[in-house]
Amino acid sequence: MTARVLVVDDVPANVKLLEAKLSAEYYEVITAVNGQQAIEVAQAEMPDIILLDVMMPVMDGFTACRKLKENVQLRHIPVIMITALDQPADRVQGLLAGADDFISKPIKNNPLFPRVRSLIRLKMMTDELRARDITGQSLGLADLPNWEDHTEVKGRILIVDDQSRSSARVSGALNEAGHDAQVVDDSIAALKRARAETFDLIIVSLSIRNYDGLRLCSQLRTAEETRTVPLLIIVEDPEDASLARGLDMGVNDYLVRPIESNELFARIRTQLRWRRYEDRLRHNLHLSLQMAVTDGLTGLYNRRYMESHLQIQTMRAKQEDRPISLLMIDIDFFKHINDAHGHDAGDKILKQFALGISRNIRGIDLACRFGGEEFVVIMPETDMAIASLVAERIRQYTETFSFDCGAGAPIAMTASIGVTSLVGADDTPESILRRADAALYRAKNDGRNRVSEHIV
Repeated sequence: MTARVLVVDDVPANVKLLEAKLSAEYYEVITAVNGQQAIEVAQAEMPDIILLDVMMPVMDGFTACRKLKENVQLRHIPVIMITALDQPADRVQGLLAGADDFISKPIKNNPLFPRVRSLIRLKMMTDELRARDITGQSLGLADLPNWEDHTEVKGRILIVDDQSRSSARVSGALNEAGHDAQVVDDSIAALKRARAETFDLIIVSLSIRNYDGLRLCSQLRTAEETRTVPLLIIVEDPEDASLARGLDMGVNDYLVRPIESNELFARIRTQLRWRRYEDRLRHNLHLSLQMAVTDGLTGLYNRRYMESHLQIQTMRAKQEDRPISLLMIDIDFFKHINDAHGHDAGDKILKQFALGISRNIRGIDLACRFGGEEFVVIMPETDMAIASLVAERIRQYTETFSFDCGAGAPIAMTASIGVTSLVGADDTPESILRRADAALYRAKNDGRNRVSEHIV
């Protein structure tokens, strides 16, 4: 995963150290020497994450962080404060200023890089939701939600911890503050409850007995009911390798025992703010789809929405020098289904085929019905090689799936798929679609039920 990182520090040696560490991980690094310059550089460069020192001339890090979060264009960029200050009150002050994390010097790779990767993933997903929301706005369907609406939100919180005194203290403090906090001391029961009920945040102790806390986090991340719920883990030692592994698998934040109450509230506030903001983006997206941009038969996006979204994603990919790929998919011999079984049977096949596509792509990918039995998948942050693997997975899924046309025995179907990617600054959405269509045509001519790449 590559990204643009803004490093802000007035000490050149500190900047050089961070720049070397980040460059070794293939991040693009830009720099600023004080808070005011950081805001100016962020507005000009739009980084994916900001590493911000606190003690600086002109404008300190706390003030800069608050101003970044007050700026409509910049408030969604994650901020990690990196400073020599190491008291709990300093961490809380940074978190309350809007920082997503507060890491003390001397800088160590653990947990810095896992935290950077975790927050970049969060921003990528939020950016994708925002891009779809902007698409909806361009069609006059929704307004972008306000970040400020959710700064003091209360939430329903599940705590998974078998240290009864600690969990009782945490849940009591949260309930007293207006949250609805509930404790479960068994991991299996916690997973069942989390999937059966709705929670805004789940806190998992990694030291829970008789079960691997990271495995529970993994199960929560992969379960459909809980994959978008923020996860906060409790660790005994911030240098423990399990913290880095947790952040890499999708954990959102962490606390270190003994838990300081103000830091607990600040980190929960941050996670609930992100949660509510993303929920509102998803709600807006849902409304947009309901109103105008879904295909009435399959429930996928329609061609109108796809063309607008592809325009936005292509522009962003060129501006940020990132890959984007596209799949053009066609059901083989579909006309035979309508001729032999009728259009109602054909409609049932199309619905099942669309569901199969959705099951085999990622959350940030966009699938649409292009027309008839043709479908398109837009894949941001994806090169040709990965896109071809996904295309092959869809082809194999189709070939082995038993389609139910509503009467008689199940029907076997196959699909042909054309794959292409963005090739340069002069590429356009129209040329991308033409290349994908040409690749699909080649797959048909070569015998169908295959994936064909269009490489310029």
